[in-house]
Amino acid sequence: MPTQDWWNALFAAIDGRDTPAFLDFLTDDAEFRFGNNPPAHGRAAIGQAVAGFFGMIGGCSHRQIRAWQDGAHVACQGEVTYTRLDGSRVTLPFVNVFEMRGDKVARYLIYNDLAPLFAPAA
Repeated sequence: MPTQDWWNALFAAIDGRDTPAFLDFLTDDAEFRFGNNPPAHGRAAIGQAVAGFFGMIGGCSHRQIRAWQDGAHVACQGEVTYTRLDGSRVTLPFVNVFEMRGDKVARYLIYNDLAPLFAPAA
């Protein structure tokens, strides 16, 4: 199972909106799916998808609640606080499911409902 340092580094890359650092966690042929969006395959396509999402938000901050492993599959439950482009914030639950290949993620699935992020701020 990934160590706590691994999780911290992964979420630091995401929260820093550092696409190249994020891609370093993935295998070259990785699959990435965020919510109900179509999956992206390979680092180039994943990089475009992730950078595009980062451009739609002002920032984010992840809080890991727990993680567990079953063979090569790892899951993480947490909360993410998104900062919208208007500066308002919304906190949403998420679960990430990974298929690992060594210390790299070969399949990265994010279960998160982004509708509240893009709804008008209250």
